[in-house]
Amino acid sequence: MDADSFDLAAYTERSLNGPCFVCAIVAGDPAHDVEEVFYEDEHHIAFLARYATLWGYVLVCPKEHVEHAVRDLDEDAYLALMRLVRRVALAVEATVPSERTYLLSLGSQQGNSHLHWHIAPLPPGTPYDRQQYHALMAENGILSWTPQEGRALAESLREALG
Repeated sequence: MDADSFDLAAYTERSLNGPCFVCAIVAGDPAHDVEEVFYEDEHHIAFLARYATLWGYVLVCPKEHVEHAVRDLDEDAYLALMRLVRRVALAVEATVPSERTYLLSLGSQQGNSHLHWHIAPLPPGTPYDRQQYHALMAENGILSWTPQEGRALAESLREALG
């Protein structure tokens, strides 16, 4: 697993003008094979983050293209999604050494609008100045892994989910 530089301009272009990446993953688009899916049910999907800054960084999403966590989901759907976010976060912590686990929902109406939750495990011993926002910013470098490493991580997460 190596750290690679991140092309912010290309990412921004894809986010603003490309198709919805979550909908593409749900549809099984082979262009999104790096995002190894390790959980799927009737309403949700969880997969490895393509632009991971930390080993074990994953995303959890509703399959339906919804954009607002508090406006587009009724209470039952919101609570079901949050139960899954917690369950996946616990699986990540059981699989990857984690000093702290970051949970956040990002996106914008301008790009990456499909609701998704980021689960990012902070490795133990990470210096304070490389934690929090620094640890999550792809501009500071992203991880690259082999397909075998990605499949192995996804399988470990599947096992931890039970």
